[in-house]
Amino acid sequence: MAKAAILEQPGQGLTIGDVTFADPLPHEVLIDTKACGLCHSDLHFIDGHYPHALPAIPGHEAAGIVRAVGSEVKTVKPGDHVVSCLSAFCGHCEFCVTGRMALCMGADTRRAKGEPPRMVRGDGTPVAQMLNLSALSEQMLIHEHACVAIDKDMPFDRAAVLGCAVTTGAGTIFNACKVTPGETVLVVGCGGVGLAAINAARIAGAGKIIAADPLPEKRALAEVLGATHTIDALAEDAAKQIIAISGGGVDWGIEAVGRQASADLAVASLRRGGTAVILGMMPLDCKVGLSAMDLLGGKKLMGALMGMNHFPIDLPRLVDFYLRGLLDLDTIIAERIPLDQVNQGFDKMRAGHSARSVVVFD
Repeated sequence: MAKAAILEQPGQGLTIGDVTFADPLPHEVLIDTKACGLCHSDLHFIDGHYPHALPAIPGHEAAGIVRAVGSEVKTVKPGDHVVSCLSAFCGHCEFCVTGRMALCMGADTRRAKGEPPRMVRGDGTPVAQMLNLSALSEQMLIHEHACVAIDKDMPFDRAAVLGCAVTTGAGTIFNACKVTPGETVLVVGCGGVGLAAINAARIAGAGKIIAADPLPEKRALAEVLGATHTIDALAEDAAKQIIAISGGGVDWGIEAVGRQASADLAVASLRRGGTAVILGMMPLDCKVGLSAMDLLGGKKLMGALMGMNHFPIDLPRLVDFYLRGLLDLDTIIAERIPLDQVNQGFDKMRAGHSARSVVVFD
């Protein structure tokens, strides 16, 4: 039995309750959760903007220690330190075999109908698993293709934020954009994902790195992580400022907050041949587009789900970047809190004034 933060009804916050886990099936891994970052994607479900089966346990940015494995698990073993990732992949679909693992629907990674649920409450009520993980819990029971072993020298709180914010932000720079040294990068939104993208752009050797955010304190964090220029994203002439700073527009305009206005700013700031990359989970009725003149100028628009990661390869490399002092995760983490303060952590996220809050388990 483990304590977990459970979503009963959208808009009513999370309640702390006990859940019991089933025995691992052949390809499943039971993990003692050590840290879990709070992500804006969770908030979309908690506040009811995106639908999900309930009750459910949110949380998808976590690190922990493997307690037990199923009979066929080959990738991790008890005692391993691991980072989880919501991009659970099957390994044999069209997306997986063509190297686009982040697009895998992961059908073979979930329990089949008729099998016992992974999590139940004390009265036997099933608890839905959110985003393949449900990491706001003292334990996780997940498919082996939803976690990867990492260097045991890596602190758990920093390792946790690799699982989503850094995988998405840095992965976009390294995988989706493949930024060439000297190219100009705009990042709109300086939360955890945006800050990770800025840090990765510096590692990749980008020329000008422009951070756009309404809050001065987040623009200051962006400068610490590698932004060469910062602007107020809500300024009426924000796009004109970016075009002037970049000398005609940016090569890559990365939207990292999930708002219509920020996506429009990313598009409006492109140079000829530039690409806008949408990372944030925008309201479901939002649309982002290119004009006829944009298309004639060779401009492009794309999504980059979870940074188009190859997480079994990417995550250990990101750990190495941190341990060698290249990747700054300490600046991204604003606070460390216990599980019973999870609702206060999400309240701070709604206010928007800080970077990542991380729940740390004893």
